[in-house]
Amino acid sequence: MKFNIKKIGIVSFAFAAAVSFNSCVGDLDVTPIDPNLDTPENVLTGIEQYNQLLAKCYSALSVSSPDGESGSPDISGIDGGFGQYLRALFYMQELPTDECVIGWNDQTIKDLHGLQWTSSDVFVTAAYSRVFYQISLCNEVMRQIGKASNSSDPTMQQYRAEARALRGLSYLHAIDLFGNVPFIDENTEVGGANPQQISRAELFEWLVKDMEECAEQLPANPEKYRAGKGMAYMILAKLYLNAGVYAGAPNYAKCAEYCKKVIDLGYKLESQADYFKMFGADNDQCLGVGHELIFSVYQDHLQTQGYGGTTFIVNAATGGNMAYYDMGLGGNGWGGIRVTPEFVDKFSAADRRAVFFTDGQTKEIEDIGEFYSGYAFQKFTNLKADGSLINGSKLSEVRLVAEAVAEDAQNTVAKEKLTELLKGVNSFPDTDFPIFRLADVYLMLVECQVVGGVSGIDGIAKFNEIRNRAGISSITNPTKQDIIDERARELAWECQRRTDLVRFNQLTSADYLWDHKGMNSNIGTPHAVDNKYNLFPLASSDVMSNSNLVQNPGY
Repeated sequence: MKFNIKKIGIVSFAFAAAVSFNSCVGDLDVTPIDPNLDTPENVLTGIEQYNQLLAKCYSALSVSSPDGESGSPDISGIDGGFGQYLRALFYMQELPTDECVIGWNDQTIKDLHGLQWTSSDVFVTAAYSRVFYQISLCNEVMRQIGKASNSSDPTMQQYRAEARALRGLSYLHAIDLFGNVPFIDENTEVGGANPQQISRAELFEWLVKDMEECAEQLPANPEKYRAGKGMAYMILAKLYLNAGVYAGAPNYAKCAEYCKKVIDLGYKLESQADYFKMFGADNDQCLGVGHELIFSVYQDHLQTQGYGGTTFIVNAATGGNMAYYDMGLGGNGWGGIRVTPEFVDKFSAADRRAVFFTDGQTKEIEDIGEFYSGYAFQKFTNLKADGSLINGSKLSEVRLVAEAVAEDAQNTVAKEKLTELLKGVNSFPDTDFPIFRLADVYLMLVECQVVGGVSGIDGIAKFNEIRNRAGISSITNPTKQDIIDERARELAWECQRRTDLVRFNQLTSADYLWDHKGMNSNIGTPHAVDNKYNLFPLASSDVMSNSNLVQNPGY
């Protein structure tokens, strides 16, 4: 079920109190969506209204504002595009790694790839604020349902569990990115004292228990785009995969346990032929039990217009000599993100996932500010699996007509035909963003077996299923390095890389260097950085306004 985001304003009142506190957002003050606030008694009159209340928790992952790309963003103090949840997450998880560089000069953005950010970095603060805004939204849904006269209704309880799972996802991002964070739940007094700080290890224990309870209340086969058991199990598997980082002691056995629970729900790998369907405009066909995608964030070229999510990923990856229509767009891209040569070198010639655009691009990043430096990467597109654009026009026909226009700019017939073929196609993709998918489960299992020493699981076999689908040969005895390299190839640009590099002790160390690591200019050579960059700082504005918070070491 795709929520109607345009109807969310009718229940916006409920979030005004939830997000009015200052401590978890600092000077990026959270503002209500709808200035014409109402009271709960007047608006929450039936189960459907609670459904729309919950819808805000889902839509806040997709857009910065319920009013579309021109609306006021949920959090002030930063451009609505930069402050969108998925874009902020992509910046944190991909830009500091070998999988992505960005050529823009927006404020401190190059410090992210250079691993040189500070506690006042605007992009770090935006991610921090967005995560806690989302947690606040979910808390308020749970709070309002708990106060309802029909709170024990099974449907209401499912809504509560969905909000809880979405909160769990954001707390997973909080523990991973920021470590020791301010803690708020549905029992936190709204407008009361500043939140207390919770240690990373304590948050780990709380979140494990919370998600274990939540999983029991969620459906095994949820409606599309809604939280189900698979989502909760994935959060638990991710927590245990990174338990050594989060809690100080690895627990691969529990990770394997939850990976098996996901598989037992009936999710299946997509075929080799359908692989790229998962990253295109009709990838909702790959979502749900019986398919590979476990939980995706909804994107639609009409309902979720904004400059984050896959709008950012597809547009920023398009530039240079690339034809915008080859990416399924209706106009020129933004020419921003590419990959490092070290990432390119991880792929063999036979690997079907090596979708690099090289025409006019240099493999080496000679100038990080120039789109032509570094190969472009065409994993995410706005094309349908049958090779058509979102309006049904065939890409092959669009190419022929576009070539005719390029050869003769005065060819009015061809220009009119191209306009017709691109009618209804814009820069906002229908490509949903895959938060969790089964391939990750398979790669977690092999890590549990090889790195964690867990017996009785078929992790290596699952690992080779991933490789064989990509058209490359099996590895009988994969090493630790084989595993993290396979994760890079399979999960590229899916907001996993920084977490993986931290877990394998490769983000900050000299053991693995990539182009511009530790740099934010073209001067010097890549180098190791301070280990403090394995963790982002808490927003300095929040630390200054809340005496209960202690900044992460080194910041």
